[in-house]
Amino acid sequence: MKYVNEAGWDRVVRIILGIALIVLNLTGVISGVLGTVLLVVGIIALLTGIIGVCPAYMLLKFRTNKA
Repeated sequence: MKYVNEAGWDRVVRIILGIALIVLNLTGVISGVLGTVLLVVGIIALLTGIIGVCPAYMLLKFRTNKA
């Protein structure tokens, strides 16, 4: 079984947040340096939500998935 350190609710929040940040950047609502930073944060949130593993959680030895 693969290692997952995010609970289901955590993954859903990350996916929704990631999509929202990416859409805000691509539609031009947020632009410039802040837009680029939020685009990168959105991509990271989306990817970690999809795969279910957060590298920061691994470093801090923290899990929202208690199973």
